[in-house]
Amino acid sequence: MTQRRSAKRRFRDVHGIVLLNKPAGISSNAALQKVRHLFKANKAGHTGNLDPMATGLLPCCFGDATKIAALLINSDKTYRARCVLGSQTDTGDATGTVIRTSEITAVSETELIQATARLTGEIEQIPPMYSALHHEGRRLYDLARQGITVDRPARQVTVHRFDLLQNTPQHIDFEVKVSKGTYIRTLLEDLAHELGTVAHMSALHRTQTGIFTATGMHTLEELAAMEDPISQLLPLEQALIEYPRLDLTATNTLDMIHGKKIAYNEADGTYRLYDHEHCFLGLGEVRENTLKVNKLFYKSYSQAREIT
Repeated sequence: MTQRRSAKRRFRDVHGIVLLNKPAGISSNAALQKVRHLFKANKAGHTGNLDPMATGLLPCCFGDATKIAALLINSDKTYRARCVLGSQTDTGDATGTVIRTSEITAVSETELIQATARLTGEIEQIPPMYSALHHEGRRLYDLARQGITVDRPARQVTVHRFDLLQNTPQHIDFEVKVSKGTYIRTLLEDLAHELGTVAHMSALHRTQTGIFTATGMHTLEELAAMEDPISQLLPLEQALIEYPRLDLTATNTLDMIHGKKIAYNEADGTYRLYDHEHCFLGLGEVRENTLKVNKLFYKSYSQAREIT
């Protein structure tokens, strides 16, 4: 019991975001927990699940940064995906069992470009059975593992870009930028349907989530080898750079901390709030010349201001 309490005390308040290059073979949550233990962080969350076989950018949020994780989950994402024509699996990727084959295992570049064009823009997509979505309180992948298939309503997603990178007899590589909720393996299956064949995804690597790109991300091994991995934390306001900035007076800062509304002559919208000493405080909403708190990051603010 003493050892457990001692271990718990070693964890601390850590605030910020680290860009992880998630390895293949483990879940996003398992990768997050490894980083959390490296940072000894009390609170952590990631910003959009990557399947175990997938690699690439997984922003990991700590402390107050977990309050903005949903904003990143809802943002556009960019991937590099590898497609193999001629075989379809039950999972839609290389981890599954082949359930259908086709003699068409290669197509021309012209055919590919025409097919990707038809799948660019707003499209309807039926989520795969092997997904974390719920049906009557149960995960779809749990039902799929029992051999149960249920109807899934199609939903609208946006494919911003569907670019062909390489077309070889063995595989086809794409770079795809999509809206939230888009399943790349389903997109590749739909592409194969357009080409009169079947396919599965053999590799997936995420290169962008919202404003964050692969530049500056670190592997688990790199973080573990650092003497001070905390130095790699990005300030949480970096994820909110798309919102305009408001600098508050000392009086207005106190009003925001106490949840008061104040008169503010700015256009309606969401703003990043900074105190009179340029320290990030949180997000605010201006409506009809009235400013009120949207999200207050008081723990990280207090830590930055060394307030006890």
